[in-house]
Amino acid sequence: QSLLVESGGGLVQPGGSLRLSCLASGLTLDYYAFGWFRQAPGKDRELVSCIRGRASNTQYADSVKGRFTISKDNAKHTVYLQMNSLKPEDTGIYSCTAGVYCDREFDYWGQGTQVTVSS
Repeated sequence: QSLLVESGGGLVQPGGSLRLSCLASGLTLDYYAFGWFRQAPGKDRELVSCIRGRASNTQYADSVKGRFTISKDNAKHTVYLQMNSLKPEDTGIYSCTAGVYCDREFDYWGQGTQVTVSS
C-alpha cells in the first residue's frame, strides 16, 4: 500500500518561506515522478512543480520559477518543496502526488496541506 502524507503548511507573511514535505511510504522515489499541485480558491488546480527519476529532472510552473525548489531525499522517502518569496497568490491547498511521468495523470495523492500567505 502506497501512502503520501504532506506536512509543513501554515500561515506566513508575504515574502516569507515555507518548506513542504511529502513522506512517500511504499514507493521507491527514483522509480516515480512526484508532483506538487496547488488548488487555490476559485482557480483550477495547478501543477506547481515535479521531480522525476534517478536524475531528479525537475520542472516548474512559470508562476513559481526562481522562488520554489523541489527536491527529494531517498533515504528519508521524502519529497520537499521549498517555497521562498511567498506571495498572497501562492495561497492554496498543496497536494503531493506520484505517478510515472510529470505530464501524465498521477496515480497517488496525498490529503493536502493548507498554505496561507497573508499579512
